[in-house]
Amino acid sequence: MKKNNFRSDSPVNYALEYLGDKWTLLIIRDLVFEGKKFYKEFLTSEESIATNVLSERLKRLENADIVRSKIYEKQRTQKIYALTEKGKDLIPILVEIILWSSKHKDGLRVSPAFVKKLETNRAEIIKAIKANVGNTTFSANGGK
Repeated sequence: MKKNNFRSDSPVNYALEYLGDKWTLLIIRDLVFEGKKFYKEFLTSEESIATNVLSERLKRLENADIVRSKIYEKQRTQKIYALTEKGKDLIPILVEIILWSSKHKDGLRVSPAFVKKLETNRAEIIKAIKANVGNTTFSANGGK
């Protein structure tokens, strides 16, 4: 007997209940690789997420304890968003998605040097990304 509202108790289904739409992973991507922290920053992503979709996904991620928010002290009308430890545990999945996409599609906006680093030293790079999450130090685009 299931204790939740999920379709099944499959581990893949559990992940898809939280991550199964394109917007959710893009928000997490922006937190990890783009250093975005504010609602307005997420709206500037090239995929053009709608405001209502962004609000709903951020609430869903908070309810799932993947993202947390707090009032931004310098401007109390804004929230600042960050990954929780549970959210940081998704970083290896994002890395695998980057590697898979880079292997199967040419011309993506990802630095070949970053892909090469991931291919040769994946575990160490993931550890460093987790330690610096939110910075643009590990921009997959070849930035800082």
